Amino acid sequence: MSHVVKIGFSAVLSFMTLAPLTLSAPALADDFKLSNNQRIACSRGLSAGKLNTATCKSYAYVFNTKTSEYFRCQVSLALTRDNKEVINVQTDGGCTKKPRIFEGDASYSFDATETEAPNTNSFFGPGGYAIWASDNTALKVRGCITISSGLGSDISKCVDMKFE
Repeated sequence: MSHVVKIGFSAVLSFMTLAPLTLSAPALADDFKLSNNQRIACSRGLSAGKLNTATCKSYAYVFNTKTSEYFRCQVSLALTRDNKEVINVQTDGGCTKKPRIFEGDASYSFDATETEAPNTNSFFGPGGYAIWASDNTALKVRGCITISSGLGSDISKCVDMKFE
């Protein structure tokens, strides 16, 4: 019986010795980066009864540097006031997952930019955005542009860059 106890104790002791090594090994996790090119656009309007409304929207992108998936995030604030006080403040926001830019996992970099507001140079509706992504381990760059078609769906195309 003591022989069985010694073998069992040795097995438990060796498992306890190896367990911290396997638990402390870093897991290969995805790495997320925020775009460097956030923009904000605001508009003002007058309502009946001399109410002023200001609405501001800002966009940012969060990029998975391992998979090249990204999220387009938007935050908005609408403020309504009269000549004496703020009457109403409303906020909204969230992020929408977008598809991968590259098919395989690697180490990627990216940046993004929005078009100007629809009242300036965009005649397709709310405008669009551009995403640039590159492989950090190879000379590989892809540029993608997404615009609103004005018909309810977005059009998105990507082009692999040629290096000459």
